[in-house]
Amino acid sequence: MKKGILPTRLAFELDHRPVDGWYTAHAGVPLLIEAFRTSGAAAVVDEKVSIKQRKRGLRPSETVEGLFALWASGGERCEDLASLREDGALGVLIGHSFPAPQTARDFLEAFDETLPPLWQGQGGTCAVPAEGDRLQGLAAASRRLVAFLQERVPQPIATIDIDATILPSDKQAARATYEGHTGYQPVVALWAEQDVVLADEFRDGNVPACSGNLRVIERAIAALPAGVEQVMVRSDSAGYEHGLMRWLTRAGHWYAISARMRPPLLAAIKALPEAAWQVESEDAQVVRSWAEVASVPNDRHYTPDPTEPARYLATRIMKKQSELFADGSSVRYFAIVTNRPDPEGGTGLDLLRWHRGKAGTVELAHDVLTNALAAQALPSQKFGANAAWFRLNVMLYNLLSAFKRVALPPELHRARPKRLRFVLLNAIGKVVRHARETLLRLSGESRRRLADAARLALAAGCRVPVPQARAA
Repeated sequence: MKKGILPTRLAFELDHRPVDGWYTAHAGVPLLIEAFRTSGAAAVVDEKVSIKQRKRGLRPSETVEGLFALWASGGERCEDLASLREDGALGVLIGHSFPAPQTARDFLEAFDETLPPLWQGQGGTCAVPAEGDRLQGLAAASRRLVAFLQERVPQPIATIDIDATILPSDKQAARATYEGHTGYQPVVALWAEQDVVLADEFRDGNVPACSGNLRVIERAIAALPAGVEQVMVRSDSAGYEHGLMRWLTRAGHWYAISARMRPPLLAAIKALPEAAWQVESEDAQVVRSWAEVASVPNDRHYTPDPTEPARYLATRIMKKQSELFADGSSVRYFAIVTNRPDPEGGTGLDLLRWHRGKAGTVELAHDVLTNALAAQALPSQKFGANAAWFRLNVMLYNLLSAFKRVALPPELHRARPKRLRFVLLNAIGKVVRHARETLLRLSGESRRRLADAARLALAAGCRVPVPQARAA
């Protein structure tokens, strides 16, 4: 072999004999399950989610824990549970076995209940089904996770970002979306400061994103735990509805919502004198400016109302050197409507930038739910089963946020699941039984220290005792 050329085949052979002893490649996952139980959310699942089970079957919370362990460790589909069930050491650590793939599917399909719609489109072509008691039970458990985080890490401000996303699906039951393909279009309301979802609503793909957002916002605000002193809402143009904005103002909440660029608003913006525009930024291609629109136009979606201190703030993006955008124009206009005053010492530009911050919160949450967890791998043709699957992914998202902020050091508070798997969740561990104790030996000193600190942080002010494993 020539010097400097690495061999294509590495210098080892596979030994097909089974590993001696109890080993797991997911030794950090039990810490996440411990956080789920410590928060009290597992107890809420068992109390609120009533599903008939065999005498020696798994409790609802144990099935949920099995799905959480699957998704947290990188699995995605019910079929992947078959591999996880082979991890006897992990089962010993969490105190129960994992559900079989079909057991998990049966559990999810128990959430498919026939109920009257919450909302129905004209002609009955689309609808948002009401939620049954079981799905509402999962929502209650998710709220307990949010309350647990607020108890441990209080936050007085709640900026709620609401946004819908499309989950493409070729399932026969999926409906056509506005993008042309079939899928589903759930909406979530995220508490930006705590990085937790306060409310979610699973929807068919043909349900307009602008429908029912007041209902979702009301649920999100109702889910806020004690200690929140100020509520603010950010939304794209799906929230540009007079009823929603009027409700927020009368409830004493600030908002900033993207305006739909209807002809009356566009005409008011174009009529602004050049002196009204202030340059925000400039580069080699474009000049970005902003201005305040003096009057609130009647554009059918938002009509003048003297009782509401609403303002329109416009953004103008101009191409340089006779260049054009893809649509052939050289200028683009955007606007938001807000009832929020300028911050002390600031201007409307600060509000525009604050509104743009939504892109780094709820849109990132969508990305984590669909790409880093398993929200997009919908398991069923049944709407209720898919709604439960999505909500369980939301619960895991909230559990991960609470776990990071309560139990992990600050440098991991914004870590995405990929990094958490690398530094802790997918650590190699050996389970040892000694003197009637179960011991977990982790590979790597850094992971052992991280796990030690996490367990101590979870135990501090422990809300509920960690349940003991049931006898086999």
